[in-house]
Amino acid sequence: MRRGSYRGRGYGSRYSGGGRGKAGVILGVVFVLALLGAAVWLIRSMFCTPAPAPTAVVLTSGPSPAATPTPTPEPSAPEFPEPPESLRGIYISGPVAGDPYMDALLELIDSTELNAVVIDVKNDEGNLTYRPDGGTAVEMGACVRYIRDLPGLVARLKEHGVYTIARIAAFKDPVLAGARPELALKKADGSAVDEGGGLAWVNPYEQAVWDYLIEVALGAAEAGFDEVQFDYVRFPTGKGARDADYGAAAGEMSREDAVLAFLEQAGQALHRRGVWLAADVFGTVITSRTDGELIGQDYARMGGVADFLCPMVYPSHYAGGAFGLEVPDREPYQTVLSALEKSRAVLDMSGEEDRPGVRVWLQDFTATWVQGHITYGGEELRAQIQAVYDAGYTDWILWNAKNSYTADGLLGAAEGEAD
Repeated sequence: MRRGSYRGRGYGSRYSGGGRGKAGVILGVVFVLALLGAAVWLIRSMFCTPAPAPTAVVLTSGPSPAATPTPTPEPSAPEFPEPPESLRGIYISGPVAGDPYMDALLELIDSTELNAVVIDVKNDEGNLTYRPDGGTAVEMGACVRYIRDLPGLVARLKEHGVYTIARIAAFKDPVLAGARPELALKKADGSAVDEGGGLAWVNPYEQAVWDYLIEVALGAAEAGFDEVQFDYVRFPTGKGARDADYGAAAGEMSREDAVLAFLEQAGQALHRRGVWLAADVFGTVITSRTDGELIGQDYARMGGVADFLCPMVYPSHYAGGAFGLEVPDREPYQTVLSALEKSRAVLDMSGEEDRPGVRVWLQDFTATWVQGHITYGGEELRAQIQAVYDAGYTDWILWNAKNSYTADGLLGAAEGEAD
C-alpha cells in the first residue's frame, strides 16, 4: 500500500547519517510530518470539494409507510328554506305561469293571505313547461317553453315573499312512453295503458323512469324552487290498468314498496340540494286499504319518507255515503274535516319522529259532473279552510284547473298575517 511502502523507503536512514541523537531524529520526523500534513490540507482546500455527509438509512421489516392523506373537509350541510308557518297556496299551470295573467295572480297573492304557489314544471302531458340547457327531456323533445325564464320567475316570486313549489307529474307520461317504449306501461296485447284520457303511463317499477324524474326534479331545484311535489306518484286505475303488464319486478316488490323506493331516492337527491320533498296522495287511501294497495299509496309509510303529504280531499271526489254523507260535495266543511281527522289518526299511529307535514288540497271549482252538486264560491271555500284549521292543520293549497280563484273566500293580506 502507498502509505506503508512510502514509510518503508527510509525516512530514518535519511536522518541517521545527520549525526543527531534519537530525540533529534524523532523531532525531525515530527517536523517533516507536520509540514507534509499542512501541505496536504492546503492542496485539498484549493482543489477538492468536501464529501457530502452520509445519508442515514432506516431499515424496516415491512413495506414503506404510505403518505398520510390530506383530510378531506366534510361537506357542509345544505340549508333548507323555511316554509311559512301557515302555508296558503294556489296551483298555477305552465301556460299561465308564462302568460301576462301571471301578473294578476301575483296581485291576488300580494293582496290576500296567499303566500305560496305550486307551478307545473312537468305537466300531465309529460312535457316540461320550460326548456333547460340540456338533458333527457330536451333530447326527447319533451319541452314546451311556456315559461321563458323559469329561474327569473322563481326569483321574482321570492322577491314578493312567495314560497315556491314545483309540481312534477310522475308516472303519467305519454312523452316518455312514446320515446322509450320499453318503459311504457302496456297491456298484454301491447297497447298503452291509460286512465281513459288517452294519456299513456310509464311503468312505476322501472329504475330508468325514476332516474328521469329525479333529473327533472333536480332541474327544478337548480331553477331555485324551495320544494318539489310529485303528483301521479302512484299506479293507474281503471279497466286498462287491470290488464297492465308490469314485468318481473311486480312479483318481487309490492306497488306500495315501489312508490316508497322511488320517493326515497328522490328525497335523498333533493335533500342534498336543500330542497323539500312532497307527494300528492288520493284522499281515499287515508282510510281505504284496498285503494292504497291498488294505486300503491300507503299514507302512513309515505309520511315516513316524504317531508310533506298533500292529500286531495276535494269533496267532489268522494262517493255518496262517504263519512255518512249522502252527497259529500254538498258538505264541504264536514267532508274535509272528516277526511283530515282520519289523516291525523293514521299519522298519530306512526309516531312523532316520522310525522310529515300535511298540505291539504282544497276544491275551488264547481263539480258539475257530480249528481246533486252545489256551486262553489267564497263561502264553500272558506268552509273548507276552516275545516283544515279545526282538524289541527295549518297548510292548504287551492286547486282550479283554469287558475281562476275565488278572491272573496280569502282573507286580506293583513288578516292573514294576524291569523
